[in-house]
Amino acid sequence: MQDRTRIVVIGATAAIAEHCCRLWVQRGPTDLVLVARDAAKAERIATDLRVRGGAGTSVEVMIANFLDTADIVRVADATAAAGRIDVVMIAHGVLTRQENCSDIAACRESLEVNAVSPALFAEAFAGHFARADHGTIAIIGSVAGDRGRKANYTYGAAKGFLARYAEGMEHRFAGTGVAVVLLKPGPTDTPMAAENKANGRRLAAVEDVARTIVRGIDARKAVVYAPPIWQLVMLIVRHLPRFVFNRLSI
Repeated sequence: MQDRTRIVVIGATAAIAEHCCRLWVQRGPTDLVLVARDAAKAERIATDLRVRGGAGTSVEVMIANFLDTADIVRVADATAAAGRIDVVMIAHGVLTRQENCSDIAACRESLEVNAVSPALFAEAFAGHFARADHGTIAIIGSVAGDRGRKANYTYGAAKGFLARYAEGMEHRFAGTGVAVVLLKPGPTDTPMAAENKANGRRLAAVEDVARTIVRGIDARKAVVYAPPIWQLVMLIVRHLPRFVFNRLSI
C-alpha cells in the first residue's frame, strides 16, 4: 500500500459517497478525485473534506456528463494518467418512482443512470487497473437488485444488472491484483430516500452504512450488504416461492 491512498469517487455528491469520503480523509493521507455533475455541490463537499482531512488531504473536483461515453472515457483516462489509483467507487444513481416509469423517457433515464452508466464507468477504469494489476473497483448496487418487486422493479432491474456485471468483472480479475466489490445498501437515510422517510419507513443511518461500505472495500469483499442484516433478509426474500411472494405487497 502506498503511503497515500488515491481514491476516485464517481457520483461524489451522493450522500453515501460523501460520508465514505469523510471516513477516508479522517484516517490518513488521502488524495480524492470527486467526479460529479453538479459543480457547486461538489465544490462544497470538497471544501468540507479538505477541512476534515487537514494537511494530509488533497481533493480535486471533475465535472462530467455521466451519460456521455466520451466523457466517461475522459474521466477514466485522465485520472489514471495522473497517478496510480487505489480505489474507484462508482456511486451515482437516481430513485425514480415506479409509477413514473410508465413514462418511457423516465424509464429509460432510470435504466441508463442506474445500470448502463455505472457499468461503463467500471469498464473504462478496468483497463487501467488491469495494466497496473492493482486497485479496487467498488460499485454501489442495492438490495433492490436481489429480487424484482412491483414497488420498484425498474430500479431493481437496473441494480440487478449491475450485480451480474460486477460478478462477471470479479471473475475476469480473479487471481490478479484487482478486486471488484459490489456494495448493496438497504434503505438509507439520504435525500434520495426522503419520500420513504416521510412515509414512516425505517431507514439505516447513512454514517453506519458508510462505515460498513468502507470496511468492505478495505477487505476487498466480493459483496457487501449494508447494514449486514440485509444479507439474511434478502436471502429469505430471494428464496420465497413465487406463489407466496406474489401475494405480498412489497
